[in-house]
Amino acid sequence: MTDIKTKTPTIRLFHVRKRYGAKAALLDVTLDIFKNEFLFIHGPSGAGKTTLLKLLYLGEHVSEGQILIDGMNLARISAKRVHMLRRKFGIIFQDFKLIPTKTVFENVALVLEAAGKPNRAIQKKVRSVLRAVGMEEKANSFPPTLSGGEQQRVAIARAVAGDPKIILADEPTGSLDPDSAASIMELLKGFHTRGATVLLATHNKELASKMASRTIYLNQGTLEITHPS
Repeated sequence: MTDIKTKTPTIRLFHVRKRYGAKAALLDVTLDIFKNEFLFIHGPSGAGKTTLLKLLYLGEHVSEGQILIDGMNLARISAKRVHMLRRKFGIIFQDFKLIPTKTVFENVALVLEAAGKPNRAIQKKVRSVLRAVGMEEKANSFPPTLSGGEQQRVAIARAVAGDPKIILADEPTGSLDPDSAASIMELLKGFHTRGATVLLATHNKELASKMASRTIYLNQGTLEITHPS
């Protein structure tokens, strides 16, 4: 577990609020997240977990408050620098968001193609990350032919292909059986060990309690508890 007493925050939220019309999704959230921390964001469905993650990569914008990432104030970031911000992140969605008409290899390669990487480097990197998640033999398969656990492994490979500093995982085990969920958690722990900061949103209290990591609790948009497990 990261010793937060000796670390400088890499992500800082100050009195963050997010509203959708009259509905408040987040209420006055102030939080520091530290480099190479594995942080669980726990709370029931609709608590604001997904909204919090979206605010970090500018998938949504705050209604009030400020967010700093590596000293970069998201309220002041220019449109030209948004892509630089997003390259810091690898994002894992509960519903995978794989393109069904592209192969496993092609789904992972898209991230590197968008970053302008040369073809030779793409070929090497995609093989490497698929090997790391145990999906190299499925490189030419299409997502609809894979199990849920296999699709999530591909989604993880895609998320880490660009060597992100921060991995955002939104309910990554929510639709998986216990064995597949345990396997996905081991993969995330491995990337954390290699230096990534991991933020994992989950409504599964048992999942959060199994790791010696800090957990924050969101309920109806309010940050209620911050504690080490």
